[in-house]
Amino acid sequence: MKKHSVLVVDDEAHIQELLAYNLESQGYLVTCAESGEQALALARSRTFDAILLDLMLPHVDGLTVCRKLRGEPATKSVPIIMITAKAEEADVVVGLKLGADDYLTKPFSPKVLLARIEALLRRKEVEKDATTASDMAVISVHDLMIDPGKHLVYHNEAPIELSATEFQVLRVLADKPGWVLSRQQILDGVHGDNYAITDRAVDVQVVSLRKKLGPAGRYIETVRGVGYRLKE
Repeated sequence: MKKHSVLVVDDEAHIQELLAYNLESQGYLVTCAESGEQALALARSRTFDAILLDLMLPHVDGLTVCRKLRGEPATKSVPIIMITAKAEEADVVVGLKLGADDYLTKPFSPKVLLARIEALLRRKEVEKDATTASDMAVISVHDLMIDPGKHLVYHNEAPIELSATEFQVLRVLADKPGWVLSRQQILDGVHGDNYAITDRAVDVQVVSLRKKLGPAGRYIETVRGVGYRLKE
């Protein structure tokens, strides 16, 4: 059975050691980086199944690293979990907008960390299986075309670049056009049941999704006090 590889990016040696110890004890292959520059060099030179990225890095910070990784074809779909000691919600919001998949605030439980990684890797495997399936039906809603098999979205035949999480949010909504889905239902559809992440993350992904969809963003409606729906 293949061992999953994880890149741990943190400038604090004791945090690196703690993360590496917990991951390696569960069979992961771990590589550590102590700076943003080193993280980018490693991510560009080899393939990782997931990246744990501290936001507070010297010189090139974690948000910059995330933005650069999401902007390069070879790394744009690698799951990224942000790690931050900051309590400010703004840092989390910016990171999610840049394409990070999840976040953890220090201090955190190793068990929670492992659960988050496992959930992201399961989702990645599902997406990988989907891309090889020949019977994945294309979803057409209004002038949007969503191709789950190819992981592509088109508006009036023009391609739209979405992060993996944004694509899954759109697909969950498009699977049931006209239905009002709560934030928890969207989370469950994107990440699986009992995924420990806040409702705020859904709001951030929807805001970013609407922006990227341009005029088609109006199809995603907010139902106050309930959640979101995609117009029929």
